[in-house]
Amino acid sequence: MSTNKITFSLNWQPAPYHIPIYYAQIKGYFKDEGLDIAILEPSNPSDVTELIGSGKIDMGLKAMIHTLAAKARGFPVTSVASLLDEPFTGILYLKSSGITNDFSTIKGKKIGYVGEFGKIQLDELCKYHGLKESDYTAVRCGMNVAKYIIEGKIDGGIGIECIQQVELEEYCKQKGLDEQEVQMMRIDRVACLGCCCFCSICYIANDEFLKNNTEKVRSFLKAIKKATTEILAAPQDCWETYVDFKPQLNNSLSYKQFERCYAYFSASLFNVDRDWQKVTNYGKRLEILPPDYKANYTNALVPGEEPAETVDPTEAQRLMAVHQEEVRKNGGFHRLAI
Repeated sequence: MSTNKITFSLNWQPAPYHIPIYYAQIKGYFKDEGLDIAILEPSNPSDVTELIGSGKIDMGLKAMIHTLAAKARGFPVTSVASLLDEPFTGILYLKSSGITNDFSTIKGKKIGYVGEFGKIQLDELCKYHGLKESDYTAVRCGMNVAKYIIEGKIDGGIGIECIQQVELEEYCKQKGLDEQEVQMMRIDRVACLGCCCFCSICYIANDEFLKNNTEKVRSFLKAIKKATTEILAAPQDCWETYVDFKPQLNNSLSYKQFERCYAYFSASLFNVDRDWQKVTNYGKRLEILPPDYKANYTNALVPGEEPAETVDPTEAQRLMAVHQEEVRKNGGFHRLAI
């Protein structure tokens, strides 16, 4: 039995930042492009690159570092566009844990990580800061980092500012604690990377599927671009459409996460060359990429004009941190103008 359906896997269960995919489906933008998309929700985020790389699934979402590592390990995938650009990523913790923004304070602590490469990052940071791998206890907890911190299973864990950090802040508010009890030791800073882009979320495709279905992928991105443009122009209306379709997200926590994700959405969808080069070099430093590795991304199918890269990305990140703190305090939907 044959089918023209394109299978597309999320990187985890539906979250606020998955709105462009679902919105394009709800509004019929894929159908307008002659596409039939099956959106799949994985039970294990670590399965996604393997399933796409092996050709069992055509397309999906994955972080930049995982996209690079997948191809280096023999899973042929390529990033064809960006969903979220440079969300702040780091070790989340509560002040009461005894962890601070000094990486050495993880000594003797239980630190959570999502998947294999989170553990590699932590171990490399230990070497970078004069610790041994045995100085901390690593706990694999998938995307449930905030849950594990709340339950006391870990002292801190790797998460992103617009998802797990918001979850912890909401927990503190419910317990009558100051939201400032929640802190993040940003990995880009403790690793001296100069960027947060290793956790940028990318639209990826199986290489064989991409080769044989170029126009389908082009049409897919055209529908995604239309949806993203509408979301950025009218976030409140689009959110209401999304949660009507996904009622499990119709709650205050998801809404606040969406507010915090809003500034990170890629308006152009273009992969940022400078970010890919930085993360490729970081992958080589982590020894998950060979010395001669070339970044596996393309912008050939993204609609529209490629924007100029930010002149001063370090300053842009400083401003983004200030911007996100304002959103934390006051809410609302605001984009950072550089």
